[in-house]
Amino acid sequence: MQRNYSVRLLTVIMFLFTFSVLASEEKKPEVGHEGKDLKTEIKEYINHHLQDTHDFGLYSYTTDNGEHKYVGFPLPVILWDNGLKVFSSSKFHHGETVAEVGGNFYKLYHGKVYKTDAQGTITYDDEHHATNDKPLDFSITKNVVFIFLVGLLMFVLFSRMAKNYKTSTMPKGIGRILEPLVLYVRDDIAIPNIGKKHYKKYMSYLLTVFFFVWIINLLGLTPLGVNVTNNIAVTFALALITYLITTFTANKNYWKHIFWMPDVPVFMKIVLAPIELLGTFIKPFSLMIRLYANITAGHVVLMSIIGMMFIFKNWIGSPLSFGLAFALSLLELLVAALQAYIFTMLSALYFGSAVEEHDDH
Repeated sequence: MQRNYSVRLLTVIMFLFTFSVLASEEKKPEVGHEGKDLKTEIKEYINHHLQDTHDFGLYSYTTDNGEHKYVGFPLPVILWDNGLKVFSSSKFHHGETVAEVGGNFYKLYHGKVYKTDAQGTITYDDEHHATNDKPLDFSITKNVVFIFLVGLLMFVLFSRMAKNYKTSTMPKGIGRILEPLVLYVRDDIAIPNIGKKHYKKYMSYLLTVFFFVWIINLLGLTPLGVNVTNNIAVTFALALITYLITTFTANKNYWKHIFWMPDVPVFMKIVLAPIELLGTFIKPFSLMIRLYANITAGHVVLMSIIGMMFIFKNWIGSPLSFGLAFALSLLELLVAALQAYIFTMLSALYFGSAVEEHDDH
């Protein structure tokens, strides 16, 4: 009886949701700001939310006169263009104006800085890609700021935790929350995958990457709009560190089982060696893509569901979209911790294979 009731309730909800979708599609396309279709504007907003920016925007609004106001603060722009160019991102006015620095003109276009003329002209190729020169960009962007902040936060927290252990074996303050997590990384990730003999030299990195990925993922769920692990350059850097540690700490048995496997026919050794060598690059590549793709997909789906509330604008679709977005936000909290766990677990697994001591078969 309970099962039949649940099925009927789910059927009614799906019917109402489908009816809401059909009702919204029968209406004429709504027009958002600047005369754009509302769906197109939502897509552009999602793309903007996923991008890194040269300024930190809290929110924006439109005045009665139609003027778009931004609330936030600028960040330093650092360029190398026949010399060092340093100026505030406020000169770009969120990409709406051209910045003049030392007689050169720069324009912010799709999140990248291009060299241009006083009118901000952007030239394109046949595939509609900008062909203007791009100076080397070492700017302190929003993602860089939060990487520094999270690094500083971790340094302060763990420094205080280590200082407390000098006077007492019992954790104090925030240490009461951190200690179980540290023990979990040690006892359930490092030791089982690396072994008691070698795990200690990898613990500092495993703890760092676990807490960094977890905290930065949690910040991505806040209204601050921080999407650090959504940047493939960040996940590439993390995966590269794992690869370098694995490569430079590996013992002779690790390389022996890659280039000249024991008790394998010579012909098969020649065939398998390139495949095994390629596998050493595929492993960190999978680390990079997994973290990047999961976080990006979560943000895109969540922002799309939130955007559906503005498309439906009725008593059925909007509450259902809000409820679904709320449930997905709770799921994203689990995903934030799960991705930190997976990245740390696989890194420990690679370290363990690098230092494993094999017996000759």
